[in-house]
Amino acid sequence: MDIMIAGLPLWAFLLACAVTLGAGFVKGAIGFAMPLIMIAVLPSFMPAQTALAALLLPVLVTNAHQSVRHGFAPALASGRKFWRIITATIVGILITAPFVVVLPQQVMFLLLGIAVLFFAGLQLSGWTPDIPPGMRAPVEFGAGLIGGLYGGISGIWGPPSIVYLMAAKVEKTEMVRVMSVIFTMGAVVLTLSHLRTGVLNAQTAVLSALMLIPAGIGMGLGYRAHDAMDPVRFKRWTLILLSLSAVNLLRRGLMG
Repeated sequence: MDIMIAGLPLWAFLLACAVTLGAGFVKGAIGFAMPLIMIAVLPSFMPAQTALAALLLPVLVTNAHQSVRHGFAPALASGRKFWRIITATIVGILITAPFVVVLPQQVMFLLLGIAVLFFAGLQLSGWTPDIPPGMRAPVEFGAGLIGGLYGGISGIWGPPSIVYLMAAKVEKTEMVRVMSVIFTMGAVVLTLSHLRTGVLNAQTAVLSALMLIPAGIGMGLGYRAHDAMDPVRFKRWTLILLSLSAVNLLRRGLMG
């Protein structure tokens, strides 16, 4: 008889731990990409909805920790400064989260692959858009809403926010903090939403909770690597990995 842990065969559970450990490392080192990596790789060996459930608690806890790493006061200040994008992200997630249980799996693969490939390609190209000061408020709302609408069905709402923050030329340390505040608020809403949809249930909640262990270990190692490694080179290789994962998702979506 095969050994099962949280509804997965032992081999799949251990592989999920390895993926989550790697995603946590990247998150700690560059400040984002945990859900991108997890949702790009986990559906290769488990149902897409199970993969989405598995990332919910790790994404919530790691972002909460990263947002207050430099203290609660800076996190609150960043939240007030970028309240538009946070609010719009939450609204978008609430709108689309109920549809995840009826969305065909091939459509989800295609949506995920397109979004991840676009974001990775944009970053690898080095292109950074410039937003006039007078347009920042509507663009900030739009970026948050687009990210939230996509995040409700995929668990990924970061790319539009990251692109906006880069375009607004937010300083690196504050950018990581703002991203983490946005991701934390979105993760709270997404987790509560999927408690209602049933994606996060008695079985998948156990899986998601167990993923906190490798996620935390990876984050700790990533924090150390952030100071010891060249972040530009590390980020570039991470984006190359994401691009390859996106191509695989597109292949699965097109082939059915």
